[in-house]
Amino acid sequence: MTNRIAIGLAIVIAGVFAVDAWAFGGTLPVFLGRKGLEFLEWIAFWR
Repeated sequence: MTNRIAIGLAIVIAGVFAVDAWAFGGTLPVFLGRKGLEFLEWIAFWR
């Protein structure tokens, strides 16, 4: 991954979180956290 791609991805991700905070009350990080925990529990069969 080049620096240009990394910076572009960082700007897009920061923009998505900024729009969420501005327009929808900032619930996207909580939603992603909950879905991430559900995913981790789902793949926990490797233990």
